[in-house]
Amino acid sequence: MSAPLLTEPPAGLDDLSVFPASTARLPHGHLSIGGVPLDGLADRFGTPVYVLDEDEVRSRCRTYRAAFPEAHVLYAAKAFLSRAMARWIEEEGLGLDVCSVGELELAHAAGFPPERMVLHGNAKTPRDIETALRLGVGRIVIDSPSEVARIAALTGPAGRQKVMVRVVPGVSAGGHEKIRTGTDGQKFGLSLADGSAQHAIARVLGQPQLELTGLHCHIGSQITDAKPYLVAVRRMVGLMARVKDSHGVTFSELDMGGGHGVAYRPGEAALDLTALARRLGAELATGCAAAGLPVPRLAIEPGRAIAAPAGVALYRVLSVKHTGPNMFVAVDGGMSDNPRPALYGARYAPRLIGRAATAGPVAATVVGRHCEAGDILADDVLLPGDVRSGDLLAVPVAGAYQVSMASAYNLVGRPPVVAVHDGTARLLIRRETQEDLRRRDVGA
Repeated sequence: MSAPLLTEPPAGLDDLSVFPASTARLPHGHLSIGGVPLDGLADRFGTPVYVLDEDEVRSRCRTYRAAFPEAHVLYAAKAFLSRAMARWIEEEGLGLDVCSVGELELAHAAGFPPERMVLHGNAKTPRDIETALRLGVGRIVIDSPSEVARIAALTGPAGRQKVMVRVVPGVSAGGHEKIRTGTDGQKFGLSLADGSAQHAIARVLGQPQLELTGLHCHIGSQITDAKPYLVAVRRMVGLMARVKDSHGVTFSELDMGGGHGVAYRPGEAALDLTALARRLGAELATGCAAAGLPVPRLAIEPGRAIAAPAGVALYRVLSVKHTGPNMFVAVDGGMSDNPRPALYGARYAPRLIGRAATAGPVAATVVGRHCEAGDILADDVLLPGDVRSGDLLAVPVAGAYQVSMASAYNLVGRPPVVAVHDGTARLLIRRETQEDLRRRDVGA
Protein backbone atom coordinates (compact mmCIF):
# COMPACT_ATOMS: atom_id res chain seq x y z
CA MET A 1 0.00 0.00 0.00
CA SER A 2 1.48 3.37 -1.00
CA ALA A 3 2.12 6.12 1.53
CA PRO A 4 -0.53 8.81 1.77
CA LEU A 5 -0.01 11.92 -0.34
CA LEU A 6 1.25 14.81 1.76
CA THR A 7 -0.13 18.25 0.92
CA GLU A 8 2.82 19.92 2.68
CA PRO A 9 6.49 18.86 2.80
CA PRO A 10 7.45 16.68 5.79
CA ALA A 11 8.37 18.39 9.03
CA GLY A 12 11.94 19.73 8.88
CA LEU A 13 11.88 20.16 5.10
CA ASP A 14 9.62 23.22 4.94
CA ASP A 15 11.92 25.91 6.35
CA LEU A 16 12.41 28.75 3.87
CA SER A 17 14.33 31.03 6.24
CA VAL A 18 17.52 30.99 4.14
CA PHE A 19 15.74 31.51 0.81
CA PRO A 20 15.29 35.01 -0.65
CA ALA A 21 12.60 37.08 1.05
CA SER A 22 10.41 36.94 -2.06
CA THR A 23 10.18 33.14 -1.96
CA ALA A 24 6.57 31.96 -1.91
CA ARG A 25 4.98 28.54 -1.54
CA LEU A 26 2.78 27.38 -4.37
CA PRO A 27 0.50 24.32 -4.50
CA HIS A 28 1.90 20.80 -4.76
CA GLY A 29 5.36 21.59 -3.43
CA HIS A 30 6.22 24.32 -5.91
CA LEU A 31 8.12 27.50 -5.03
CA SER A 32 8.44 30.88 -6.69
CA ILE A 33 11.07 33.58 -6.29
CA GLY A 34 10.48 37.12 -7.44
CA GLY A 35 7.04 36.02 -8.58
CA VAL A 36 8.49 33.39 -10.97
CA PRO A 37 7.92 29.63 -10.39
CA LEU A 38 11.22 27.79 -10.09
CA ASP A 39 10.14 24.69 -11.97
CA GLY A 40 9.25 26.89 -14.93
CA LEU A 41 12.74 28.38 -14.89
CA ALA A 42 14.26 24.90 -14.86
CA ASP A 43 12.15 23.92 -17.87
CA ARG A 44 12.90 27.13 -19.76
CA PHE A 45 16.64 27.44 -19.12
CA GLY A 46 17.61 23.86 -18.29
CA THR A 47 19.58 22.69 -15.27
CA PRO A 48 21.82 23.38 -13.52
CA VAL A 49 20.71 27.01 -13.45
CA TYR A 50 21.38 29.82 -11.02
CA VAL A 51 18.49 32.11 -10.13
CA LEU A 52 19.31 35.57 -8.76
CA ASP A 53 16.65 37.70 -7.07
CA GLU A 54 17.28 41.33 -8.08
CA ASP A 55 15.13 42.70 -5.26
CA GLU A 56 17.08 40.71 -2.67
CA VAL A 57 20.36 42.12 -3.97
CA ARG A 58 19.05 45.68 -3.88
CA SER A 59 17.47 45.24 -0.46
CA ARG A 60 20.74 44.02 1.02
CA CYS A 61 22.61 46.95 -0.51
CA ARG A 62 20.12 49.31 1.15
CA THR A 63 20.48 47.52 4.46
CA TYR A 64 24.22 48.17 4.36
CA ARG A 65 23.76 51.81 3.45
CA ALA A 66 21.33 52.23 6.33
CA ALA A 67 23.58 50.45 8.85
CA PHE A 68 26.72 52.34 7.72
CA PRO A 69 25.38 55.71 6.53
CA GLU A 70 28.74 57.49 6.81
CA ALA A 71 30.91 54.66 5.53
CA HIS A 72 32.08 53.81 2.04
CA VAL A 73 30.41 50.47 1.26
CA LEU A 74 32.09 48.57 -1.57
CA TYR A 75 30.65 45.38 -3.04
CA ALA A 76 33.29 42.64 -3.38
CA ALA A 77 33.01 41.70 -7.06
CA LYS A 78 34.75 38.36 -6.58
CA ALA A 79 31.59 37.01 -4.93
CA PHE A 80 29.66 37.34 -8.19
CA LEU A 81 29.86 39.87 -10.99
CA SER A 82 27.93 40.46 -14.18
CA ARG A 83 27.02 43.62 -16.06
CA ALA A 84 23.56 43.59 -14.49
CA MET A 85 25.01 43.09 -11.01
CA ALA A 86 27.39 46.01 -11.54
CA ARG A 87 24.46 48.18 -12.58
CA TRP A 88 22.39 47.22 -9.52
CA ILE A 89 25.32 47.94 -7.21
CA GLU A 90 25.98 51.31 -8.86
CA GLU A 91 22.33 52.33 -8.71
CA GLU A 92 22.18 51.46 -5.00
CA GLY A 93 25.09 53.78 -4.27
CA LEU A 94 27.81 51.27 -3.42
CA GLY A 95 31.40 51.21 -4.58
CA LEU A 96 33.09 48.18 -6.12
CA ASP A 97 36.06 46.13 -4.95
CA VAL A 98 37.76 44.40 -7.91
CA CYS A 99 40.67 41.96 -8.01
CA SER A 100 41.63 41.71 -11.68
CA VAL A 101 41.59 43.47 -15.02
CA GLY A 102 38.70 41.19 -16.00
CA GLU A 103 36.47 42.38 -13.16
CA LEU A 104 37.63 45.96 -13.69
CA GLU A 105 36.91 46.04 -17.42
CA LEU A 106 33.56 44.25 -17.14
CA ALA A 107 32.38 46.75 -14.53
CA HIS A 108 33.66 49.66 -16.62
CA ALA A 109 31.88 48.30 -19.70
CA ALA A 110 28.69 48.22 -17.63
CA GLY A 111 29.13 51.92 -16.88
CA PHE A 112 30.37 51.63 -13.30
CA PRO A 113 32.27 54.81 -12.30
CA PRO A 114 35.97 53.88 -11.94
CA GLU A 115 36.51 56.44 -9.20
CA ARG A 116 34.20 54.32 -7.01
CA MET A 117 36.34 51.21 -7.55
CA VAL A 118 39.17 49.81 -5.45
CA LEU A 119 41.71 47.40 -6.94
CA HIS A 120 42.94 44.59 -4.69
CA GLY A 121 45.21 41.61 -5.28
CA ASN A 122 48.27 40.03 -3.70
CA ALA A 123 49.93 39.59 -7.12
CA LYS A 124 48.71 42.30 -9.47
CA THR A 125 49.85 41.92 -13.04
CA PRO A 126 51.25 44.88 -14.98
CA ARG A 127 48.05 44.88 -17.00
CA ASP A 128 45.95 45.02 -13.82
CA ILE A 129 47.81 48.12 -12.67
CA GLU A 130 48.03 49.77 -16.09
CA THR A 131 44.30 49.35 -16.68
CA ALA A 132 43.45 50.66 -13.23
CA LEU A 133 45.59 53.75 -13.82
CA ARG A 134 44.25 54.31 -17.33
CA LEU A 135 40.62 54.09 -16.24
CA GLY A 136 41.18 56.11 -13.08
CA VAL A 137 40.25 53.75 -10.26
CA GLY A 138 39.70 55.44 -6.93
CA ARG A 139 42.20 53.39 -4.88
CA ILE A 140 44.82 50.72 -5.39
CA VAL A 141 45.56 48.59 -2.34
CA ILE A 142 49.27 47.85 -1.98
CA ASP A 143 49.83 44.27 -0.89
CA SER A 144 53.61 43.84 -1.11
CA PRO A 145 56.74 46.03 -0.95
CA SER A 146 57.53 45.58 -4.65
CA GLU A 147 54.20 47.14 -5.63
CA VAL A 148 55.19 50.51 -4.20
CA ALA A 149 57.83 51.27 -6.84
CA ARG A 150 55.91 49.45 -9.56
CA ILE A 151 52.73 51.48 -9.15
CA ALA A 152 54.71 54.70 -8.80
CA ALA A 153 56.65 53.99 -12.00
CA LEU A 154 53.52 53.14 -13.98
CA THR A 155 51.78 56.25 -12.64
CA GLY A 156 54.55 58.39 -14.15
CA PRO A 157 56.18 61.60 -12.94
CA ALA A 158 53.16 63.75 -13.77
CA GLY A 159 50.59 61.38 -12.27
CA ARG A 160 49.13 60.97 -8.82
CA GLN A 161 47.38 57.78 -7.65
CA LYS A 162 45.56 57.25 -4.37
CA VAL A 163 46.64 54.06 -2.61
CA MET A 164 46.14 52.18 0.64
CA VAL A 165 48.41 49.67 2.39
CA ARG A 166 46.98 46.28 3.31
CA VAL A 167 47.96 45.39 6.87
CA VAL A 168 47.90 41.95 8.49
CA PRO A 169 46.68 42.75 12.02
CA GLY A 170 47.28 39.30 13.53
CA VAL A 171 43.61 38.42 14.02
CA SER A 172 42.39 34.92 13.18
CA ALA A 173 38.76 34.80 12.07
CA GLY A 174 36.68 32.98 9.50
CA GLY A 175 34.72 29.85 8.84
CA HIS A 176 37.67 27.76 7.59
CA GLU A 177 41.46 27.99 7.68
CA LYS A 178 41.55 28.57 3.91
CA ILE A 179 39.54 31.78 4.22
CA ARG A 180 41.35 33.29 7.22
CA THR A 181 43.42 36.18 5.98
CA GLY A 182 44.18 38.27 9.06
CA THR A 183 47.15 36.31 10.43
CA ASP A 184 50.79 35.97 9.48
CA GLY A 185 51.82 32.95 7.46
CA GLN A 186 49.45 33.48 4.51
CA LYS A 187 49.89 35.31 1.24
CA PHE A 188 47.95 38.53 1.81
CA GLY A 189 49.11 41.86 3.13
CA LEU A 190 51.99 43.25 5.15
CA SER A 191 52.62 42.14 8.72
CA LEU A 192 52.07 44.43 11.63
CA ALA A 193 54.09 42.16 13.91
CA ASP A 194 57.39 42.12 11.99
CA GLY A 195 57.35 45.75 10.88
CA SER A 196 56.64 45.07 7.19
CA ALA A 197 53.56 47.28 7.22
CA GLN A 198 55.37 50.21 8.80
CA HIS A 199 58.25 49.86 6.30
CA ALA A 200 55.85 49.83 3.33
CA ILE A 201 54.03 52.90 4.67
CA ALA A 202 57.33 54.78 4.88
CA ARG A 203 58.19 53.80 1.31
CA VAL A 204 54.81 54.96 0.01
CA LEU A 205 55.16 58.30 1.79
CA GLY A 206 58.48 58.74 -0.03
CA GLN A 207 56.85 58.41 -3.45
CA PRO A 208 55.46 61.73 -4.74
CA GLN A 209 53.33 59.89 -7.33
CA LEU A 210 51.41 58.08 -4.60
CA GLU A 211 48.90 59.54 -2.18
CA LEU A 212 48.46 57.29 0.85
CA THR A 213 44.87 57.86 1.94
CA GLY A 214 44.73 55.18 4.62
CA LEU A 215 45.09 51.59 5.71
CA HIS A 216 43.29 48.41 4.75
CA CYS A 217 42.83 45.04 6.41
CA HIS A 218 40.72 41.96 5.80
CA ILE A 219 40.73 39.35 8.54
CA GLY A 220 38.78 36.49 6.95
CA SER A 221 35.48 35.34 5.52
CA GLN A 222 32.21 33.92 6.85
CA ILE A 223 32.68 35.67 10.20
CA THR A 224 29.60 35.70 12.43
CA ASP A 225 30.94 37.52 15.52
CA ALA A 226 31.81 41.23 15.75
CA LYS A 227 34.63 40.71 18.27
CA PRO A 228 37.44 39.95 15.78
CA TYR A 229 36.65 43.16 13.92
CA LEU A 230 36.94 45.15 17.15
CA VAL A 231 40.34 43.63 17.91
CA ALA A 232 41.48 44.46 14.38
CA VAL A 233 40.26 48.07 14.69
CA ARG A 234 42.24 48.55 17.90
CA ARG A 235 45.41 47.31 16.25
CA MET A 236 44.87 49.42 13.15
CA VAL A 237 44.32 52.53 15.28
CA GLY A 238 47.52 51.70 17.13
CA LEU A 239 49.39 51.59 13.83
CA MET A 240 47.86 54.89 12.72
CA ALA A 241 49.06 56.48 15.96
CA ARG A 242 52.61 55.20 15.38
CA VAL A 243 52.56 56.56 11.82
CA LYS A 244 51.52 59.96 13.13
CA ASP A 245 54.34 59.91 15.69
CA SER A 246 56.93 58.77 13.14
CA HIS A 247 55.89 60.74 10.06
CA GLY A 248 53.46 63.39 11.22
CA VAL A 249 50.80 61.92 8.90
CA THR A 250 47.18 61.19 9.71
CA PHE A 251 44.97 59.05 7.53
CA SER A 252 41.51 59.96 6.27
CA GLU A 253 40.38 56.38 5.52
CA LEU A 254 40.32 52.97 7.17
CA ASP A 255 39.07 49.97 5.21
CA MET A 256 38.12 47.03 7.43
CA GLY A 257 37.37 44.65 4.57
CA GLY A 258 34.42 42.29 4.53
CA GLY A 259 33.93 38.64 5.39
CA HIS A 260 30.49 39.14 6.92
CA GLY A 261 28.97 35.73 7.55
CA VAL A 262 25.55 34.53 6.40
CA ALA A 263 23.46 31.49 7.31
CA TYR A 264 23.66 28.74 4.70
CA ARG A 265 21.28 26.42 6.55
CA PRO A 266 18.27 27.12 8.77
CA GLY A 267 19.30 27.86 12.33
CA GLU A 268 22.87 28.85 11.54
CA ALA A 269 24.32 32.07 12.88
CA ALA A 270 24.78 35.16 10.72
CA LEU A 271 26.64 38.37 11.47
CA ASP A 272 24.40 40.99 13.10
CA LEU A 273 25.02 43.93 10.79
CA THR A 274 23.39 46.56 13.00
CA ALA A 275 25.42 45.45 16.02
CA LEU A 276 28.61 45.37 13.95
CA ALA A 277 28.06 48.92 12.69
CA ARG A 278 27.35 50.24 16.18
CA ARG A 279 30.24 48.50 17.89
CA LEU A 280 32.73 49.13 15.08
CA GLY A 281 31.92 52.83 15.01
CA ALA A 282 32.18 53.13 18.80
CA GLU A 283 35.47 51.25 18.92
CA LEU A 284 36.97 53.41 16.18
CA ALA A 285 35.82 56.66 17.77
CA THR A 286 37.04 55.67 21.23
CA GLY A 287 40.41 54.47 19.97
CA CYS A 288 41.03 57.56 17.86
CA ALA A 289 40.07 59.86 20.72
CA ALA A 290 42.49 58.12 23.06
CA ALA A 291 45.27 58.35 20.46
CA GLY A 292 44.56 61.96 19.57
CA LEU A 293 43.67 61.08 15.99
CA PRO A 294 40.88 62.34 13.76
CA VAL A 295 38.35 59.58 13.06
CA PRO A 296 38.96 58.29 9.52
CA ARG A 297 36.12 57.47 7.17
CA LEU A 298 35.34 53.79 7.49
CA ALA A 299 35.11 51.51 4.45
CA ILE A 300 33.73 47.96 4.35
CA GLU A 301 33.62 45.38 1.56
CA PRO A 302 30.64 42.99 1.76
CA GLY A 303 30.34 40.47 -1.04
CA ARG A 304 28.86 37.21 0.17
CA ALA A 305 26.41 38.99 2.49
CA ILE A 306 24.86 40.77 -0.49
CA ALA A 307 25.02 38.13 -3.22
CA ALA A 308 24.82 34.74 -1.51
CA PRO A 309 21.30 34.91 0.00
CA ALA A 310 19.94 36.31 -3.29
CA GLY A 311 20.84 33.20 -5.28
CA VAL A 312 19.29 29.74 -5.61
CA ALA A 313 20.79 26.89 -7.65
CA LEU A 314 18.45 24.41 -9.34
CA TYR A 315 19.51 20.86 -10.17
CA ARG A 316 17.81 17.86 -11.75
CA VAL A 317 18.18 14.52 -9.99
CA LEU A 318 19.82 11.97 -12.29
CA SER A 319 19.88 8.92 -10.02
CA VAL A 320 19.30 7.71 -6.48
CA LYS A 321 21.57 4.99 -5.14
CA HIS A 322 21.37 3.13 -1.83
CA THR A 323 24.75 1.86 -0.64
CA GLY A 324 24.38 0.21 2.73
CA PRO A 325 22.85 2.81 5.04
CA ASN A 326 23.73 5.66 2.68
CA MET A 327 21.39 7.25 0.13
CA PHE A 328 23.26 9.07 -2.64
CA VAL A 329 21.26 11.54 -4.72
CA ALA A 330 23.19 12.40 -7.87
CA VAL A 331 22.39 15.62 -9.72
CA ASP A 332 23.36 17.14 -13.06
CA GLY A 333 25.81 19.65 -11.57
CA GLY A 334 28.54 19.40 -8.98
CA MET A 335 31.96 20.74 -8.16
CA SER A 336 32.32 22.41 -11.56
CA ASP A 337 29.55 24.87 -10.68
CA ASN A 338 30.06 24.86 -6.90
CA PRO A 339 33.54 23.95 -5.66
CA ARG A 340 32.97 25.32 -2.14
CA PRO A 341 32.12 22.01 -0.42
CA ALA A 342 35.22 20.37 -1.88
CA LEU A 343 37.46 23.38 -1.14
CA TYR A 344 36.50 24.09 2.45
CA GLY A 345 33.65 21.91 3.56
CA ALA A 346 30.80 24.33 2.91
CA ARG A 347 27.40 23.03 4.03
CA TYR A 348 24.07 23.52 2.22
CA ALA A 349 20.40 22.64 2.70
CA PRO A 350 18.92 21.43 -0.62
CA ARG A 351 15.16 21.13 -0.89
CA LEU A 352 12.90 19.07 -3.13
CA ILE A 353 10.63 21.31 -5.22
CA GLY A 354 8.12 20.80 -7.99
CA ARG A 355 5.99 18.12 -6.38
CA ALA A 356 4.57 17.09 -3.02
CA ALA A 357 6.61 14.45 -1.21
CA THR A 358 4.95 11.18 -0.25
CA ALA A 359 7.51 10.02 2.31
CA GLY A 360 9.13 11.29 5.44
CA PRO A 361 12.63 12.77 5.62
CA VAL A 362 15.70 10.58 5.46
CA ALA A 363 19.41 11.33 5.59
CA ALA A 364 20.96 11.73 2.15
CA THR A 365 24.14 12.87 0.45
CA VAL A 366 23.70 15.00 -2.65
CA VAL A 367 26.56 14.32 -5.05
CA GLY A 368 27.62 15.73 -8.39
CA ARG A 369 28.32 14.18 -11.76
CA HIS A 370 32.10 14.57 -11.79
CA CYS A 371 34.78 11.89 -11.54
CA GLU A 372 35.91 12.81 -8.03
CA ALA A 373 34.97 11.16 -4.73
CA GLY A 374 34.99 14.65 -3.23
CA ASP A 375 32.32 15.88 -5.64
CA ILE A 376 29.71 16.29 -2.90
CA LEU A 377 27.29 19.22 -2.90
CA ALA A 378 25.55 18.50 0.41
CA ASP A 379 26.49 15.85 2.93
CA ASP A 380 24.16 14.33 5.53
CA VAL A 381 21.07 16.38 4.69
CA LEU A 382 17.38 15.60 5.01
CA LEU A 383 15.41 14.87 1.85
CA PRO A 384 12.10 13.07 1.34
CA GLY A 385 12.63 9.31 1.23
CA ASP A 386 10.85 9.12 -2.12
CA VAL A 387 13.23 11.43 -4.01
CA ARG A 388 13.74 10.03 -7.49
CA SER A 389 15.24 10.63 -10.92
CA GLY A 390 13.76 13.66 -12.63
CA ASP A 391 13.05 15.55 -9.40
CA LEU A 392 14.19 19.13 -8.94
CA LEU A 393 16.36 20.23 -6.03
CA ALA A 394 16.74 23.86 -5.03
CA VAL A 395 19.87 24.89 -3.14
CA PRO A 396 19.53 28.30 -1.44
CA VAL A 397 22.27 30.79 -0.52
CA ALA A 398 23.93 30.10 -3.87
CA GLY A 399 24.61 33.61 -5.12
CA ALA A 400 28.26 33.96 -4.08
CA TYR A 401 31.46 32.08 -4.86
CA GLN A 402 29.76 29.47 -7.02
CA VAL A 403 29.30 30.81 -10.54
CA SER A 404 32.32 33.07 -9.95
CA MET A 405 34.49 30.03 -9.09
CA ALA A 406 32.96 27.65 -11.63
CA SER A 407 35.10 25.63 -14.04
CA ALA A 408 34.61 23.43 -17.08
CA TYR A 409 35.91 20.28 -15.37
CA ASN A 410 35.14 17.13 -17.40
CA LEU A 411 34.31 19.62 -20.20
CA VAL A 412 30.97 20.33 -18.57
CA GLY A 413 29.95 23.87 -19.46
CA ARG A 414 29.27 26.43 -16.77
CA PRO A 415 25.59 27.04 -15.98
CA PRO A 416 23.52 30.11 -16.85
CA VAL A 417 22.45 32.85 -14.46
CA VAL A 418 18.87 34.09 -14.61
CA ALA A 419 17.58 37.20 -12.84
CA VAL A 420 14.04 37.34 -11.49
CA HIS A 421 12.15 40.51 -10.68
CA ASP A 422 8.47 41.39 -10.38
CA GLY A 423 7.21 38.23 -12.04
CA THR A 424 9.65 38.24 -14.96
CA ALA A 425 12.88 36.37 -15.69
CA ARG A 426 15.75 37.37 -17.93
CA LEU A 427 19.04 35.72 -18.81
CA LEU A 428 22.13 37.46 -17.40
CA ILE A 429 24.80 34.91 -18.31
CA ARG A 430 24.10 32.21 -20.89
CA ARG A 431 25.08 28.57 -20.50
CA GLU A 432 28.57 27.66 -21.67
CA THR A 433 28.08 25.27 -24.57
CA GLN A 434 30.10 22.44 -26.01
CA GLU A 435 30.76 24.66 -28.99
CA ASP A 436 32.26 27.30 -26.68
CA LEU A 437 34.61 24.68 -25.26
CA ARG A 438 35.61 23.35 -28.68
CA ARG A 439 36.42 26.84 -29.98
CA ARG A 440 38.98 27.34 -27.22
CA ASP A 441 40.89 24.24 -28.36
CA VAL A 442 42.85 25.57 -31.32
CA GLY A 443 45.49 22.84 -31.50
CA ALA A 444 45.54 20.04 -34.07
